[in-house]
Amino acid sequence: MIVIDTNVFVGACMGTGASARVIELCLLGQVAPAMGSALLMEFEDVLSHTALFEGCRLNATEREELLDIFLAQAKWVKTYFSWRPNLRDEGDNHVLELAVACAASHIVTWNTRDFSSMELRFPQLSIVTPPDFLKETTA
Repeated sequence: MIVIDTNVFVGACMGTGASARVIELCLLGQVAPAMGSALLMEFEDVLSHTALFEGCRLNATEREELLDIFLAQAKWVKTYFSWRPNLRDEGDNHVLELAVACAASHIVTWNTRDFSSMELRFPQLSIVTPPDFLKETTA
């Protein structure tokens, strides 16, 4: 099980190669993504920012369809514990908490730096960029 950060999903919508490939692996059932309520709200909020997607290869309807298909592959996970304060950016704590709740092997994000300052460490959890995740999964 892995947790996909919002920036990776946005990258997939924009056509960024590694992000798109990670999402494709999820859609094909080769990787099991986790989803929680806070992360879903963040996905939906970011997808509603039309200015962010100017020049995007997917229109708003297609982005919503991609999210629906992604959610159909995701395992819904309830987060019962907060591990706060833990990260410098409060907005990232819910991603980490979801990963801990589902015993994820990876958080796939373009913001690895934001997770490098964790006060609490979870040794079984790797924080990786999409290219690094792809190297691990295809090696």
